[in-house]
Amino acid sequence: MKHRAGFTLIELMVTVAIIAILSAIALPSYNEYVIRGKLTEATSALADLRVKLEQYYQDNRHYSSTASACPGVAMPTTPAVKYFAFTCNWTTGNTNQFFTVTASNVANQGLGAAGSYAFTINQANVRATTAFPGATVPKSCWISKKGESC
Repeated sequence: MKHRAGFTLIELMVTVAIIAILSAIALPSYNEYVIRGKLTEATSALADLRVKLEQYYQDNRHYSSTASACPGVAMPTTPAVKYFAFTCNWTTGNTNQFFTVTASNVANQGLGAAGSYAFTINQANVRATTAFPGATVPKSCWISKKGESC
């Protein structure tokens, strides 16, 4: 009788099953981790834009005096930002001026359809999440992961 070296079919099937189970657990966690990393682009850029708008306000005593949105502050664009598009809207009241800067994800960058994630900040530093898959929105904070609440 010869002794054959190698693995049996059962041993190989058990190994493949173990790898499949580990992958089924690890892959969703990894994908959520990658998404959280991409969301920091929006929140950090919004915080930076708010500071720049406040600096503009200190120099000019208004956020805007023309029809252009948020003058004196350039919205970040590619290649500086890859995953989000930024817009700025302002309104003038009787005594105060108000702005809202919005970050909304762009399509085909690993965050789903355009507008699946949206974050805002205004002149009073009120942060809000207006779109986030799997969450009830709007929320009065920036959500960074599933199941998180304010």
